Amino acid sequence: MLGGLAVSDLPWSPCRAISMNVPRAVVFDMDGLMFNTEDVYFQVGTELLARRGHEFTWELNLAVLGRPPQACFEEMIRWCSLDESWEELAAESEEICLRLLGEVLAPMPGLLDLLDALEAAAIPKAICTSSTRNVLETVLARFAMKPRFAFTLTAQDVSHGKPHPEIYLEAARRFHIDPAEMLVLEDSPIGCRSAAAAGAFVVAVPGKYSRDDDFSVASRVIDGLDDRRLREILKLDAG
Repeated sequence: MLGGLAVSDLPWSPCRAISMNVPRAVVFDMDGLMFNTEDVYFQVGTELLARRGHEFTWELNLAVLGRPPQACFEEMIRWCSLDESWEELAAESEEICLRLLGEVLAPMPGLLDLLDALEAAAIPKAICTSSTRNVLETVLARFAMKPRFAFTLTAQDVSHGKPHPEIYLEAARRFHIDPAEMLVLEDSPIGCRSAAAAGAFVVAVPGKYSRDDDFSVASRVIDGLDDRRLREILKLDAG
């Protein structure tokens, strides 16, 4: 619910085909879209469940991909019949995650060039992620990237995580624009549903964990942040 409304009550249809001119702002998901953190999270899930005698399977990974922490760990508890709270799993998971981030973290192909191009075009940017504030700050600090964004929103900044549209509605509010004037980059179906329900122009960038999923709610589907079609959508100089 958002302001007493269910997602289905909102005036924007997730399946509506929309087009846009040059967006007034671009919003990035973080995990798997900006950085290879989905690889890190797979290792985190593997270690977390191995400590409990369970396997973090590909199917379980897909079930939690893109979800905020509470929904993610509650699904893990249900899947493996664990008797711990989601908060306990989240705390242990974050400890493992912060250790692994220092070992394998890297920007996704095309990210740095895209940020440079958006800044040259004076298009403001933000991040909306299902990760915690601590993880977000750690990731951005590795590349001194936080000053490049107007603001960042995490799962801890909203009452309802993705696929609810709250986080993207809040981003549009902070930019003082209509959601339809905002281009959102997402790599998961859950994130795309969130942005589409908010009324944004959604560009899906499926990764190796989501390339076989349904991205029909997206306005466009591309191969990566270095895909020439993204510069065409954004009307950036591709040269």
